[in-house]
Amino acid sequence: MCKFSFNRLLILLSLFFFSCIKDNSTEQITPVAYRITRSIAYNNINVDVVIDKPALKQVDVLLVFHGTVMYDSSIITAANTTLDKFKGILDRNDMMIVSVAYPQENVLIGDNIVQGEAALLWLKNKASQELGITVKKIFLGGHSQGGYMVTRLNTMHQTNGVIANAPGPLNLVYRCQLEENGQVQTGAVCTKLKIVYGTTTSNPNAYLQRSLLNFTNGFKSDILFVQGLNDTPIQMYSWPIFKQDVLSCTNCQNRQFVEIVGGEHASLFESSTAKIEFNNFINSH
Repeated sequence: MCKFSFNRLLILLSLFFFSCIKDNSTEQITPVAYRITRSIAYNNINVDVVIDKPALKQVDVLLVFHGTVMYDSSIITAANTTLDKFKGILDRNDMMIVSVAYPQENVLIGDNIVQGEAALLWLKNKASQELGITVKKIFLGGHSQGGYMVTRLNTMHQTNGVIANAPGPLNLVYRCQLEENGQVQTGAVCTKLKIVYGTTTSNPNAYLQRSLLNFTNGFKSDILFVQGLNDTPIQMYSWPIFKQDVLSCTNCQNRQFVEIVGGEHASLFESSTAKIEFNNFINSH
């Protein structure tokens, strides 16, 4: 009787043990949706990102970049806001969105491309292992200075496609000269450049090298530009030149321009035409 009871106990314990293993295994492989902020690193470059992941194991990813902020204490908020903006116009719920909180306060414009590149390379080479998922297609999206970032990244690394809304600054020589002459309010971007390089008159090439007009060749992936034609006068002054330079590129992948008549700086998020073209671009790539 004791022997029978002992054997029965072993059987019951075994069933319980394997049941626990099965339950734990199920918990490990069941994908969950979440939104988190985390610090990532690639080649010793650190940057914070906000990750919005659907409850899927395999995902296409939209890597997005916010516009200009005055202080780095605001970049996490800007990253979240930009993530929400792109998520709001995306007609798919099966894509992961990663928003990059790249620094701006203590760097010259353009120098933060290293954080943008680190985020992209992390996504390409490390995100799948670190997040326990499979990253499939990668798209870049950026607004304003974020559009500047993704346009420049498109000259550096191949992705499945790039979307840039109102990218800029297009022409820092023109913009900063207006500030120097007192024609527009002085801003942090030009002030920092002037401290390092002097005025636009004494050193125009230093300003031009950081302008988006200097990055209109060598696009490695198809790119969609969205521009409201009622954007700021500074943006619109150089927009036709930028557009023509991009269209004249002989070593670029496909370039598409969507110009919104009456549209302002945030046309991608406000225009139904821009939203349709945005989704058509992603879905066709």
